[in-house]
Amino acid sequence: MTILCLGSFFKGNEFLRECKRQGCRVILITVEKLRDAAWARESIDEIFYMPEIILPDVTKAVSYLARSRRIDRIVPLDDFDVETAAALREHLRIPGMGDTTARYFRDKLAMRVLAQESRIPVPPFVHVLNYDSLRAFMADVPPPWMFKPRSQAGSIGLKKVENSEELWRSLDELGDLQSHYVLEKYLPGPVYHVDSIVSEREVIFHIAHRYGRPPMDVFHSGGIFTTHTLDYNDADTQALFALNRQVLTSLGMVRGVTHAEFIRSDQDGRFYFLETAARVGGANIDELVAAAAGVNLWAEWARIELAHLRGETYFLPPFRQEYAGLILCLARQNRPDLSAYNDEEIVWRLHKENHAGLIVASPGVEKVQALLGGYAERFSQDFLAVLPPSTTAQA
Repeated sequence: MTILCLGSFFKGNEFLRECKRQGCRVILITVEKLRDAAWARESIDEIFYMPEIILPDVTKAVSYLARSRRIDRIVPLDDFDVETAAALREHLRIPGMGDTTARYFRDKLAMRVLAQESRIPVPPFVHVLNYDSLRAFMADVPPPWMFKPRSQAGSIGLKKVENSEELWRSLDELGDLQSHYVLEKYLPGPVYHVDSIVSEREVIFHIAHRYGRPPMDVFHSGGIFTTHTLDYNDADTQALFALNRQVLTSLGMVRGVTHAEFIRSDQDGRFYFLETAARVGGANIDELVAAAAGVNLWAEWARIELAHLRGETYFLPPFRQEYAGLILCLARQNRPDLSAYNDEEIVWRLHKENHAGLIVASPGVEKVQALLGGYAERFSQDFLAVLPPSTTAQA
């Protein structure tokens, strides 16, 4: 069995390791700037480098590799590779998510349209295409609005627009690229994420967390990023699980892992679907889930893919229902010293230049929330640095 992985960004080592543990031949295609990254090279049989993993170049490259290698599955390790992997599967006729479904998990307009058609609550939105439709939307929906690129990841490229003149100026700057955007009503309120494992269209594992501040606010204005597990028995948690299941069913998720985000409006108290992705959540959310539930999303994703390839039934390993919290920030120091943070609940520390980060875990949600609250104040004093928001993704 040969698994081809696409990695435009450095992540997914546990996926590679699990494939190798199960006897697969593993091929990784990544980008030149990640040539020296700490890939799990002991689990990779062949690694190839490209300036960028983009169509049609990668189609030619993979087709060339396939002349002498039988490729059984193609897996994207990053959100930016999801549509590329789908196009390669279509071209080589390899099983897995195809172009149409991949679009629903990458294109913020496509996922909103289908969610709305499926009667899933979404904030009011309009495609940035027809000017009469834009004017009608702005007349009916009072500002502020969110101006979102359709196919970026996370909070990259998002902009809060306060009035129509600001929007028209943005459209003038974009020129012919403006149809790649969607305009949406800004809803103030807490933002949540649900991370799931899906096997043969059934959600067999899910866990819900709440961000301390909405990721967009942290991305654009800086500050401390936190998220923590919700009480498993809380009514909000169960409502999020039900809504997440409805989203994944409507968008056609068959197997793999997903990361979905929802907001609870301060205005009416309802949950609204924001976006989802067919990938492991970023910002070390995989480590957060592992700390709370004992489930490694990367490894389980690999096990699901290989079970399907072998014609076997996938079984989720036993997991626990405890609580974890994650705190991260940009740091002024090149190598921040976190030795003063020594609570016994700390189960993971981030080792990355100019970043400070911890994960705490406990059987009780209150303890996790208390620790995160105290750490947030200390991180602000000890480490916090603020930079202008990036307009492009960083490897």
